Amino acid sequence: MGTKAVVNRIIPFSSVDGPGNRTAVFLQGCNIDCKYCHNPETRNLCVQCGACVEQCPAGALSRGVDGGIVWQEELCVQCDTCIHVCPHSSSPRTHVMTAEETYRKVQKQIPFIRGITVSGGECMLQPEFLTELFRLAKEDGLTTLIDSNGMVPFWDYPELMEATDGVMLDIKAFDREEHREVTGAYNDTVLKNAEYLARNLKLFEVRAVIVPGLYDTEKSVRQMGAFLAPFLKIKKFRIKVIAYRPMGVREIYSHYEVPSGTYLEYLAGILREQGFEDIIII
Repeated sequence: MGTKAVVNRIIPFSSVDGPGNRTAVFLQGCNIDCKYCHNPETRNLCVQCGACVEQCPAGALSRGVDGGIVWQEELCVQCDTCIHVCPHSSSPRTHVMTAEETYRKVQKQIPFIRGITVSGGECMLQPEFLTELFRLAKEDGLTTLIDSNGMVPFWDYPELMEATDGVMLDIKAFDREEHREVTGAYNDTVLKNAEYLARNLKLFEVRAVIVPGLYDTEKSVRQMGAFLAPFLKIKKFRIKVIAYRPMGVREIYSHYEVPSGTYLEYLAGILREQGFEDIIII
């Protein structure tokens, strides 16, 4: 029957999830709790509590015969009421899909896409699904990228690494304690993954979301750059400096300062001094 995963959404065409035009697949479920998470509804699996059913203004949600939540996608108006009222940082608007079913959705975009990127949530929580999906994509000549927070050891999944062209890796904060403050977890595995991916030519991009006031952003960028710079001798990779924005962030964490373009350019200058050439500011 194939390995199944909980799919939050599939974006047919994306120009921001890797090189070229790509189909982006977002899986449900995450293993950390970033305070600035821009899609917190992807963090947890639906527990079928039903809090969203009566609140749905379009009548797109109901109870199934087994007591579970049924989402009628054709009735949904994407108002996000279900997400806002969910007490569990989840969404009822998901589908349980096999890799084959998911890939059939991807195939509709061929030949208008260069490849696929899988994100989340945290897609590495469902590695067998990723491996199957990527093998199918490779058969059609598509490139395959993983968008990850780096909290799952990539070296534990050699078959997935063989089917993966590259990884876009988040470094939420370089300092171990600050990373725990930002995400609720230490970053030991993240940094080990960065080195493993770089040495195995799989590190496509490293990303840092800049949130002034939440952690020491300048120190973090300097330390991150110093740590990563030696790996440029193995293979060059991109650094993406991303501004925190409050859109989609949980209200309790929506008060952080949005960094200015001038400050982001200053941080990019630090990275250039450390030898990085491919830097994107968003």
